[in-house]
Amino acid sequence: MNAYDGDSNAPNGQAGSGEARRPESVPGPAEVSAPAPARTAQQDPTDAPYNPSATPDTPPPSSDRPAPPRTGVAALSPRYQVGAALALAFVAVVACVHLGMVFLSVAPANTVTKQHGKAIEEWVYPEFEQNWRLFAPNPLQQDIAIQVRAEVRMKDGGIETTGWNDLSARDGEAIDGSLLPSHTRQNELRRAWEFLVATHGADNRPVGLRGALSEQYVRRIAVMRLYREDPTIREGTIQSVQVRSETTNVPPPTWSDEQVSDKPVYRQLPWWTVTEDEAARGVR
Repeated sequence: MNAYDGDSNAPNGQAGSGEARRPESVPGPAEVSAPAPARTAQQDPTDAPYNPSATPDTPPPSSDRPAPPRTGVAALSPRYQVGAALALAFVAVVACVHLGMVFLSVAPANTVTKQHGKAIEEWVYPEFEQNWRLFAPNPLQQDIAIQVRAEVRMKDGGIETTGWNDLSARDGEAIDGSLLPSHTRQNELRRAWEFLVATHGADNRPVGLRGALSEQYVRRIAVMRLYREDPTIREGTIQSVQVRSETTNVPPPTWSDEQVSDKPVYRQLPWWTVTEDEAARGVR
């Protein structure tokens, strides 16, 4: 009897004699050679391998979300939108017309200003009056020189009348060739004379309250310049001064056919009495 023979003492359920026993842990040849069943499309997605880069699909936004509220003109009803559009158009047209009127009022004379000059003035003046010009003013065509002479009481008690001192010529000599010319030399005398002419009539009488002030201003400048620049006057005391302007036309260029007079024109003011403080060199 071999090891595989049945034992009469073997427990129930085990193979009897003559029947070989196969270990349960070792698979049979059929089990080893059988292929694994293929996965179908209905396979559970939880059986798929984990991929960290994969993200779940984002659900599409819901079409039931309310639209943002309208603001501005869009929030108005169609009727009011038309009214707002007309109002904006009217404002734009008025602004363009105003800018055009102001432009024409400061522009040089042209065909439009000649034909519609009255309408432009009625629109601009007096509320929108401008005191500047769009382009540079015309160059000066006259040379104006300011001259002064004085009556001087000398130390012996006599009165002497000086010749005409050209103050403008002395200012010009101080400016020519100077890299940093004095602002006083350039503008003081010229602006003072313009101030006096604007506040005096053709008869050299002051017009308005500022006329007397302009006379005082020009007189003080004249006295100060004479004491400073004329050595003869320093020997005496100025009693009165007289100012005049000498206007000469600037000659035209050689290529021009324009003919102008080269004779000077004078505007002579009356004698002005010098005050005590001005005579005592109190003006600085």
